[in-house]
Amino acid sequence: MKHMALYCAVLCIALFSIPAMAADTAQNRMAFWDVTRTGTNCFNKVPTEAWFNDAEALGVRWVRLAFDKWKGERRDFLVGNADGYTGLVEKDAQVLDTVLGWAVKHNIKIVLAPLTLPGCRYRQNNGGRYDGRLWADKTYWKQAAAYWKDIAARYCNHPAIVGYNMLNEPAPELGRGVAEHAPLGDVSRLAPWYAQVKGTAADLPLFYTEVIAAIRTVDATVPVMVDSGWYAQPATFSYWKPLPDDNVLYAFHMYEPYAFTSGKNWNRTKPYAYPGTIPFAGAAVDWNRDALAQYMAPVFAWAATNHIPCTRLVAAEFGVMRRNNGAQQYLEDVLSILEAQKIHWAFYSFREDEWDGYDYEVGTKGLGWKYWQAVERGEHPEVPRKDTPLFSVIKSKLQ
Repeated sequence: MKHMALYCAVLCIALFSIPAMAADTAQNRMAFWDVTRTGTNCFNKVPTEAWFNDAEALGVRWVRLAFDKWKGERRDFLVGNADGYTGLVEKDAQVLDTVLGWAVKHNIKIVLAPLTLPGCRYRQNNGGRYDGRLWADKTYWKQAAAYWKDIAARYCNHPAIVGYNMLNEPAPELGRGVAEHAPLGDVSRLAPWYAQVKGTAADLPLFYTEVIAAIRTVDATVPVMVDSGWYAQPATFSYWKPLPDDNVLYAFHMYEPYAFTSGKNWNRTKPYAYPGTIPFAGAAVDWNRDALAQYMAPVFAWAATNHIPCTRLVAAEFGVMRRNNGAQQYLEDVLSILEAQKIHWAFYSFREDEWDGYDYEVGTKGLGWKYWQAVERGEHPEVPRKDTPLFSVIKSKLQ
């Protein structure tokens, strides 16, 4: 036991305490993003090492890891209680330590991506209701900054970590007088709205600036990933100025047209198909590759105007319910646009353990009545996965 204790102490020193090693780790974290990276999202309810083993075998290089579905010691995993933050929950942090250890073992880099912050509890953990207290009361800003500072202090120079995603899909615009969508490419509604809320608790760029400043007190170089507003849609970067930090990655999500990509579409009497006419922003739009490119164009225009290189842009989520008619063409078109821009991306999702809707290895067919009968009996049947044409679209692009 004494020998084991000595070994652990030496290992900790080797990993985290040698200045040259720490400096090298810090440098490599941002250098990781200097070439285009392809990865996936892990929003699973139960983390397993098998998942990381399979992701490594697939060729995944980085994972956007959300942990808010994991069972915690208190109301909310790691943060304790989103109603009032008082410190990291140690037992939860130890679980996260283990998972990050699996990532190191399987050569996968991690971007931590909380779905919950103080004053902004994850909708699925909040009775399906959006929690927008964070955008109404700066008291929660201070708590969120303290939470991220504590995370950064614990994982400073951890060999798995290549970034912190501040908050998944923030929506300070919700209920504050600005439309979620407009005709493709039209961003004119956003700057006037931001002028009204600038400096208030709904000021998303200012929120990020303050949280990043807190992180920098304990980790000067770790990359930070920031989602745009209105649930991370590409257009909402248009009212931003670049944040005052050299190690920022700007992230957006791509699920439009949602009337097509969602699971709800599959259950329609007459489901929408892609390419085709699909409603968006109150109008019937002919959705095809050109329309997808037009929808994403504002983020690329904003980056060009502000001299932000493509290696600092991330399509952090994109996907489509696998059974929707035209899902394969949709994925092909989205990926072709992202690849043309040479930006980082992470598909949603790989082997999710709660719902098969975005599990492209299952293909476009249902799981079958025998599978669901087994589930009803309380069993845990294996999901029938294979190299489907749908999954090959993504698999062929991983690098």
